[in-house]
Amino acid sequence: MTDTDSTPSTGGTDHTAKAPSRRALIGWGGAGLALGAAAAGGAVAMTRVGNDVDPAGADAGGAVPFHGAHQAGISTPVQDRLHFAAFDVTTRDRAAFVQLLKDWTAAARRMTAGQAVGEGAYGGLAEAPPDDTGEALGLKPSRLTLTIGFGPSLFTKFDLAAQRPDALIDLPKFAGDALDPNRSHGDLCVQACADDPQVAVHAIRNLARIGMGKVVIRWSQLGFGKTSSTTPGAQTPRNLMGFKDGTRNIAGTETDRLDKFVWVGEKDGPGWMTGGSYLVARRIRMHIETWDRTSLQEQEDVFGRDKGEGAPVGKAKEHDEPFLKAMKPDAHVRLAHPHSNGGATILRRGYSFTDGTDGLGRLDAGLFFLAYQRDVREGFVRIQRNLATDALNEYIQHVGSAVFAVPPGVRDADDWWGRTLFAKEA
Repeated sequence: MTDTDSTPSTGGTDHTAKAPSRRALIGWGGAGLALGAAAAGGAVAMTRVGNDVDPAGADAGGAVPFHGAHQAGISTPVQDRLHFAAFDVTTRDRAAFVQLLKDWTAAARRMTAGQAVGEGAYGGLAEAPPDDTGEALGLKPSRLTLTIGFGPSLFTKFDLAAQRPDALIDLPKFAGDALDPNRSHGDLCVQACADDPQVAVHAIRNLARIGMGKVVIRWSQLGFGKTSSTTPGAQTPRNLMGFKDGTRNIAGTETDRLDKFVWVGEKDGPGWMTGGSYLVARRIRMHIETWDRTSLQEQEDVFGRDKGEGAPVGKAKEHDEPFLKAMKPDAHVRLAHPHSNGGATILRRGYSFTDGTDGLGRLDAGLFFLAYQRDVREGFVRIQRNLATDALNEYIQHVGSAVFAVPPGVRDADDWWGRTLFAKEA
């Protein structure tokens, strides 16, 4: 968990008559998912914001464009809800896996536009399961974004070791880590963000259903209450400790900082990652019962900011330039700040979570930390190592961890997730 000042851390339904479902003839793969342009019968037609969508469309539950040089869900204005899922690949058939990526892309293209998957949740062949699970019927797109990433282990399953990026490292063990293997790692991931939790859950559920027999969910995480913002001028969110988080996060409009710190360049290698990014996901448990018994002064000293305004020590406003030496040496802001980390900067998209209790009468709650960067070694790893003496460590613990290579965006209707990596085998 890194903080504030740095970058880091912390319409109607179509009832027209149609021929028997193609699923009965060719199944849910290949041509059955050639869904590109027109919505098939049974799909829910939703108002879609054009390719030049602006954030204002979010208030109306509009759609975020799916196509682009970069995947949506990274520098996109942060939505209110998250469903993140890590998958293990169970098939060893490369062609079958490539087909799954194409099928997933076609489904994602429709769901992010507010349309049902395939031929819809009803109106098809009565003897076959519907193509869509149906819980998002009648709901707006809610700015749904779907972002895919490939974990280190995927590259050993399909003889792709030579294509594994040097920046896609196995994360080292950090001081204080207590990682649960059942909440860590994964061959691939999908990050679903939306302003409606049901829309996000629907997306992951349908991708998992389409992938049955080829992939299984390894672990997943629901999140609420975004803890950072990529929109200039937006109010800085607060985490479950009550402090504003991500004050100086990279904004989606800061193309120069995105190019410098987030997007993989042509010279970074390998070529298939150009325009992509690297994602570190960490499940951070907060010992909130202990925190809630801590004095206000100590809480503010731990962060290096006041709790009300969010101003750094000795300053009046949240966005005032911090004077790091005025903070205690182990203050979170001081240790996480780029000036303390050789300029290291990451883009954060964290969410709060509460997952019941731990069996000892304490809430299982905290921060699901998502950080995007151009190089994990120069981003998250450098910062996290510097946080070894962070006073905040008394109140938090990292209990889940994963790292993924996030490929570039889907350019057009003929493109698909992971094409730059798998095209030769397609």
